[in-house]
Amino acid sequence: MRKLYFLLPGTTNKFACGGLWAELKTLELVQKVCPAEVVTYRQREKEHLWLDDLLRSQAADKLDDAIFVMSWGFDVAKLAPKLKNFNAIYHAHSAGYGFNLPASVPIITVSRNTLGYWGQRSPHSLIYYLPNEISDKFHNQQGDRDIDVLVQARKSSSYLLNQLVPALQKQCRVEVVDRYVEDLEGLFNRAKVYLYDSAEYWAVQGVSEGFGLQPMEALACGCQVFSSVNHGLSDYLDPAFNCYKIAGYSQEFDRQRILKVVQSNPKLSLSPKILDEYRAENIIYRLQVILEEINEFFDHKQTFQGNIPNLGYWQVMKLRSQRIFAKIKQKLKS
Repeated sequence: MRKLYFLLPGTTNKFACGGLWAELKTLELVQKVCPAEVVTYRQREKEHLWLDDLLRSQAADKLDDAIFVMSWGFDVAKLAPKLKNFNAIYHAHSAGYGFNLPASVPIITVSRNTLGYWGQRSPHSLIYYLPNEISDKFHNQQGDRDIDVLVQARKSSSYLLNQLVPALQKQCRVEVVDRYVEDLEGLFNRAKVYLYDSAEYWAVQGVSEGFGLQPMEALACGCQVFSSVNHGLSDYLDPAFNCYKIAGYSQEFDRQRILKVVQSNPKLSLSPKILDEYRAENIIYRLQVILEEINEFFDHKQTFQGNIPNLGYWQVMKLRSQRIFAKIKQKLKS
């Protein structure tokens, strides 16, 4: 197994976000399969390697025994050309950044939604599915739930924060969290209902919800979840069967359904089989399989050049033209 270098802009609070935490979690799991470490490229950090130093080092000629892992979507378009002479893969969270990748760069996606995006956009690349981990600490503690409705302000829609929450606050206990919570699993175990509505946030960002960690963590803790089902959320959310669709037609209808759940506490939940897919044991197994194949691919790439025609703009135009001419020819014959 080649060593993996996880490329991150930095690891301090300046870069704190779900994508950073997910990438660092993946690094920990990879380290159970092969050597791996963080390399930064925007911010120098004492405890981590610096990308430019690594590429310029005397050991650069030995980097065939390493694989660079790109993940920061906004930076991949610049990083990929820089690493064209090395082994590199893209760990894709969100989709929709607009860049293309050569077939020499395998792609590992965190959701089937992103898998489908890259399956169409990069049809000649090796593409794999590796979900993010849901820690075992997220489970139903079977305790009392003193919060009726829980909302995290970040990524929430203006409708949720400015219309639905004020209406609900008149009739039940609502807690809006606008800070980092260390014991998130404890908070989820105190809440009866969790609201998550990120479609507006990602529409403004112009990219997709890569995974949607919080609704799954809430479900694992026994919360009844009202959520949007955009992008990666559609991997596991199944409205009316394991969750409820939020922002459904009117504020009054939302409020009616949420209060009914708060008062009667029906039990919608993710099946253990679905949750097992996201636990560490399964992810480590998938990592072993995926990384073995990727290592085999990079061995092959040392000897063979890619020779499948790229499905780019001009190739598509060529194929469309051929199809049109074939139809015209057929009509003339008949």
